[in-house]
Amino acid sequence: MRPTNKLYVAFLTRLAQFTECELAKVVQFQKEENQVYRERLPARLRLTPEQRQRLLKYGKPLGKKLDEVITIVSPRTFARWASGETKSVGKKEAKPGRKKTADEIRELILKLARETGAGYSKILGELKKLGINSVCRSTVVNILKEHGLDPGPKRGEGTWDDFVKRHAETLWATDFFSKKVWTAGGLVEFFVLFFINIATLRVHVAGMTPNPNSAWMAQQARNMNSFFDELPERPTLLIRDHDTKFTAEFDAILKSEGVETKKVGPRAPNLNAYAERWVQSVRQECLEHFIVFGEAHLRYILSNYETFYNEERAHQGVGNARLRRFGEKEPPTEIAEGAIVCRQRLGGLLKHYNRQAA
Repeated sequence: MRPTNKLYVAFLTRLAQFTECELAKVVQFQKEENQVYRERLPARLRLTPEQRQRLLKYGKPLGKKLDEVITIVSPRTFARWASGETKSVGKKEAKPGRKKTADEIRELILKLARETGAGYSKILGELKKLGINSVCRSTVVNILKEHGLDPGPKRGEGTWDDFVKRHAETLWATDFFSKKVWTAGGLVEFFVLFFINIATLRVHVAGMTPNPNSAWMAQQARNMNSFFDELPERPTLLIRDHDTKFTAEFDAILKSEGVETKKVGPRAPNLNAYAERWVQSVRQECLEHFIVFGEAHLRYILSNYETFYNEERAHQGVGNARLRRFGEKEPPTEIAEGAIVCRQRLGGLLKHYNRQAA
């Protein structure tokens, strides 16, 4: 005997022991319990042929009484089952639909769309180049729409993020931050000019002064042209904000050596996010821990932090590795063996660990 039949027989045996009044209460409870279960299920349940036959077997003998207890389907649907009718009676048998596109082709279509930004027409062309001729235009369009992708091609210059990624290797950003410094004449605010490469995230602190006038800015531009000359790949673009300290002469000196400045929109710090994030790092990890006495002290602190940031610190933005140097394709390889040594800077404020070569 099947397990389900054994349970049903046990249930009937138990029911036979109740009085008629108790039996009515049991039935009422079973109805309410089934209704609770039913309310937690989808509006429509798909039953297998075997499940339908089981319901017919035990439901038919109840006749009209079944209408009072059935909840899994409507009484009318059950009556149609009992009479052998189906919704397809009187209709022609439906023809099988178009064969579903293979998963690997669907993934390829999505890969082409995400990596190139091409519309459905170019994607179809790429598929044909790869010998895939079984996919039609509407299939590509539907697959892209299912995954929230626009079937049309990208128009115009693209997003700011696209621009940054496209130019990352030769794209730099610059900005200022300030620090109050105690001097012989009292508390003086120094302005620090720095540059950051978008691809490597490496930072160069260019200079600091309490008076960043046009002459000082022009000299910094000349210094940066010399610095850029030493790099394996010279920058072509420099992002900066609308700070009035960046003079027309500053831009012109850089442009004379092939570096074009691109101003980000006013009150739009996210467009210069790499520079803004470095300012947050240098403040929180370093400057907020010091009272600075004199320009030399400030220069010493920032020089140590610049070396720590560029050469020693692990960075979440590059997979918790050290930054790669200019001209390198990957970060430096870490030594897998040897004693672990803690290195310190600025009185132990900055610590990092590496393995001592044997």
